[in-house]
Amino acid sequence: MYSALWRVLPGPWWLRVLILIILAAAVLYALVTWVFPFADSFIDSPDVTVGSS
Repeated sequence: MYSALWRVLPGPWWLRVLILIILAAAVLYALVTWVFPFADSFIDSPDVTVGSS
């Protein structure tokens, strides 16, 4: 899979690396912005109190 992605990208190796870094940052941004908050609405987190007696 990674070799196929590497062959599809245009340009010399440094441009391919730059494109992959930008793509990875865009995927991470999308996950943090939309996917993780959406998934958090389905996960019930318990209320935790520390130091209450």
